[in-house]
Amino acid sequence: MANPNESPTSQPGAEPDRVDLASEASVAEWSKKLAVTEMQLKEAVSKVGDRATDVEMHLKGSRSTTNEERVDEAGGA
Repeated sequence: MANPNESPTSQPGAEPDRVDLASEASVAEWSKKLAVTEMQLKEAVSKVGDRATDVEMHLKGSRSTTNEERVDEAGGA
């Protein structure tokens, strides 16, 4: 009988909400799912960690910033 305290996805590479950079299949899958290159995915994971939701928000945030928002952040008009 399985240990009730052990998650069925506790094995490395088997967590659907994590980006496993050690797994080529995981990197390819998440790159396709998030519509980014493998390099962009790896850079995002290095900045925000391997939680897929954090990676997605980081990537979407960095791509959705408008020039107007950048000017505001820089102290412009």
